[in-house]
Amino acid sequence: MNRSLHEPEPLGDATADPTTQDAHRGLSRRTFAGAAAGAALVGGWAAPAAAGTVGRVPDDFGTVATAPRLPAGFAQTFKSRFVRANGIRQHVVIGGDGPPLLLVHGWSENWYAWRFLMPSLARNYTVIAVDQRGLGLSEKTRTGYDAGTLATDLAALMTALGHERFAVVGHDTGMVISYALAADHRDRVERLAVAEVPGPPGVGDAPSYFIFAAVNNKLWHIAFNRVDDELIVDMVGSNANAYYRYEFSIQGGGATLPDYAINYYVSLHTRNRDALRASFGLYRSWDATLEQNVVRKDTKLTIPVLGMGGLNSWGGMVATDMEPAANDVTTAVIPGAGHWIAEQAPAATLAALTTFLAPYHATASRRLRPPR
Repeated sequence: MNRSLHEPEPLGDATADPTTQDAHRGLSRRTFAGAAAGAALVGGWAAPAAAGTVGRVPDDFGTVATAPRLPAGFAQTFKSRFVRANGIRQHVVIGGDGPPLLLVHGWSENWYAWRFLMPSLARNYTVIAVDQRGLGLSEKTRTGYDAGTLATDLAALMTALGHERFAVVGHDTGMVISYALAADHRDRVERLAVAEVPGPPGVGDAPSYFIFAAVNNKLWHIAFNRVDDELIVDMVGSNANAYYRYEFSIQGGGATLPDYAINYYVSLHTRNRDALRASFGLYRSWDATLEQNVVRKDTKLTIPVLGMGGLNSWGGMVATDMEPAANDVTTAVIPGAGHWIAEQAPAATLAALTTFLAPYHATASRRLRPPR
């Protein structure tokens, strides 16, 4: 059914729980000053002069304390924490009060992609914005980037944080992970909102290589990033600034993100060679995810699902292509946005999520309310 809706070491102790640590305490209030033009030494490896990307970044770069141009009062509500779950250290930004809401960013971003939505969502939800394994400040392992393992990372994270049941919003690669989370941990996820991928890979028809240039230009990076060879790291590292700027532009639907945001994201991915290599992890595990999704789609999701697409990007295809995987799918097409809906059209994205999540908020709040 389809309806329509118009890596530093841990710093300090956050709680008595030894699995969690507060990354905000003890940090200086350094803010990222932007990417310097010209050659740079990034995290100890030399980027060629043509890269024009970033200068050396501090070890805590990627936390709330070092994020550029956050909404007013953001740091009073949200704190960075490190949580060890599923055997890895995960970086999360947490704030607010109410039923738990997990936000899963896409490539090539981190938790910061949700910054414009988080303050409003925090009025009604405990917001948990995570860095995926291998991205941002979460641990950069050599393996474990198939959707099933990435989903288990998040299920373990929510357990460590004390949340048995929760709602999930996933964008781009975060959509792929969030679908796996809902499918593999059906007793945990109550509602699922997915954005800006036309169906989980392996669920619908595979795209052809014989496609129009406009579509090819938006999808070629998948095949490129999948190549499991150091050549890809070398090629991107030699001109990372141009590579990521192309992606932010071509996916933007006629617009792109502001320089300060792009500089921030490029800096995160290119802080060192290991970080850049890990950023391709999900793509290099594409075959495993495809095989897993063939099995997942045999048992459709029964929870409500919202498919969100930018009007200038995938639009209604996000919801349509979720229908083979879920019984109850609602559509939201976000005006004024390309691929980066939460940053290009935060008000419209927030409105769609608020409507979709309202029943979850009502039932979860009653469940969480202490007995009289």
